[in-house]
Amino acid sequence: MSPPTQWRRRVLVWLIPMLWTWSLGLWGLSRQDSVWRDEAATWLVAQRSTGEIWHMLGNVDVVHGCYYLLMHALFECFGASTTTLRLPSVVATGVAAACVGMIGRRLAGVWVGLAGGMALGLLPAVQFHLQEGRSYALVAAGAGISTLLLVTLLQERGRTLHWVAYGGTLLVGGLLNWLSLMMLVAHLATLLWTRVGRGVWVRWSIAAAVATACVLPLILFSRGQSAQVAWIPPLTWHMLIGPAVLLAIGGVGALLDRPQSGQLSVASVGLPLLAVPQIGLIGLSLIQPLFLDRYVLFSLLGLALLIGAAVGSAVQAVRPRYPRAAMWVLPVVIGVATVALLPQSLAKRSPSSRVDDVIAVASDVQRMKETGNAVLFVPADRRDTKSVSPDAFSGLRDITLAESPEKSGTLKGVEATPDKIRAAMLTQQRILLVTDATEVAKPVTAARDKVKVSVLRKYFSAVGDEQVRGRRVTVYERRMTTG
Repeated sequence: MSPPTQWRRRVLVWLIPMLWTWSLGLWGLSRQDSVWRDEAATWLVAQRSTGEIWHMLGNVDVVHGCYYLLMHALFECFGASTTTLRLPSVVATGVAAACVGMIGRRLAGVWVGLAGGMALGLLPAVQFHLQEGRSYALVAAGAGISTLLLVTLLQERGRTLHWVAYGGTLLVGGLLNWLSLMMLVAHLATLLWTRVGRGVWVRWSIAAAVATACVLPLILFSRGQSAQVAWIPPLTWHMLIGPAVLLAIGGVGALLDRPQSGQLSVASVGLPLLAVPQIGLIGLSLIQPLFLDRYVLFSLLGLALLIGAAVGSAVQAVRPRYPRAAMWVLPVVIGVATVALLPQSLAKRSPSSRVDDVIAVASDVQRMKETGNAVLFVPADRRDTKSVSPDAFSGLRDITLAESPEKSGTLKGVEATPDKIRAAMLTQQRILLVTDATEVAKPVTAARDKVKVSVLRKYFSAVGDEQVRGRRVTVYERRMTTG
């Protein structure tokens, strides 16, 4: 094969998956201008000053601090919009797909690289976070870059600079989400599988130790904010179905790769990258409930690699008897997968794909309000609708808010005591309540919220009610007689 042909293949094996993934990400990026509660947190924090962000991180969400500062810079440069909010995730996922392509080519050839890189963007979980204004896609890109660097180092015995880049990538990923340090355990498994020499062990250990040491203060500090994840339910058996299916698919790909002990292969890289984070998160969830698939989204790069190995095996099986048909195996597989997953793809790009839409209910508030009315939020987190769409709430009085989110260094602000809330409500004639829609609402547990609901039921009557995309606004008027 001539050098120009080799060069073209090397470029195409990462360029095609990246462009393919970017096209999937740009398709329906705005989701009809909807923003759900997790993205709303990014939106709100990114618009605060750097000082206000630092103040908030001392109280909540320190695990997302680096991501918030990045998004603050992007909002300052390009303005607040759903495009600015989500485009970093699209770009990052494209980078991750390109890394999968290059890793696959290095380990097993062009067809494995192309298939793995293009498969990544089609995975349903990836399609969800591909257009998400959160940090998980960026972590996946870091996982792809660090794994590509490791494979390059193991194959070519790279220079010290490459090890510095490897450790730096792990550090950045850990600062974006410290659970991504489970990649180190996955890479450790790869090193054990391939029986690397002493020199590699020393350099890898130094890079891993430095990255972990730098992230450790964040891990320790974030433990003091663990109440933020108290809502995550305990691990149950049905939660394990998803990881079991992923590991089964990955296991088939690993077997088709015909891995041999002591050799660097798709199986020795992809299987640990898939299995270790999934199993590790399950183990952590037995200590403290943390089982959310988005925390280990980066593990799906391993699954994509193993899917690539399966497609590569199919190409190899067809090629001896049907050499021309072998070239169509990948296009046919991608085409069939795209059509089969089309309902999922459309659903992921619909506003109803998320539990709620912070923005949609704001138009109902604007239509139903009267100047001077009071407004309540149950739970207090639903104040994000007001924060994202302040114009819709102009003329309304937030009678329970004692200290604003910015001043208090919180996401939702600090509300008054239950007694003061009750007293303030009893002075009102008309109140708008912003809360969760019936189908997603959870029982009220906070003392302040119980007071709000109790006073409304006892002294007010509902005279208007609208529900849209997981949010609800109800208008209450004071009864003439209270009984």
